[in-house]
Amino acid sequence: MNIHKTSYYTLILISSICVLFLFRFLPHPPNFTPVLAMAFYLPILFGLWSIPFIILAFGITDYFIGFHSLLLWTWGSLALISLISKFSKNISSRLFLCFIGTIIFFIISNFGVWLSGFYGYTLESLFLCYTLAIPFYTNTIISTLLFATLFELFMYSKYFSYLCIYKNKIN
Repeated sequence: MNIHKTSYYTLILISSICVLFLFRFLPHPPNFTPVLAMAFYLPILFGLWSIPFIILAFGITDYFIGFHSLLLWTWGSLALISLISKFSKNISSRLFLCFIGTIIFFIISNFGVWLSGFYGYTLESLFLCYTLAIPFYTNTIISTLLFATLFELFMYSKYFSYLCIYKNKIN
C-alpha cells in the first residue's frame, strides 16, 4: 500500500470520527443524527472496505460516551445498513434504501432493547418496546433522509468530482 492510499484511508477515518463526535456530543433532539446516512453513504463513496472504519469510529466515540449493553445490536444494524448500500443504483434507490435502513435500525436496535429484559420477555412487552420507540423513530427518519439529501447534494457537487479523480489516482 503506498503512502497516498494510507493517508487517504486515514483521512476518511479521522473525518468520520470527527463528524460522529460532533453529532454525538453536541446537544441534539433524540435520534436526530447523520449516523445512519453516514453508515449508508460511506460505502457508496469509498467502497465496502469503509465499513470497519465506520464501526471503529463508533467504537471510539462510544469509548468516550460510554459502552452499553446494546452495542452488538446498534453496531450490527449499522454494518447491515452499510452492506445494503451496495444495492443502490440511482438517487431514488439510495433514498429508498436509506429509508429501509431506518426500518432495519428500528427493528434490530429495539429488539436488542427488548432482549435486555427491561420490558420483560413476553409478546406484549415486545410490542410495548416497539410502541414506545415510535416517537424516536420519527426523528430517525427525518434526520436520515435530511442527511441523505445532503450526501446526494455533495455527490453532485464539484468537490465530489475532484475527490473521485483523486481516489482514482491512488487506486
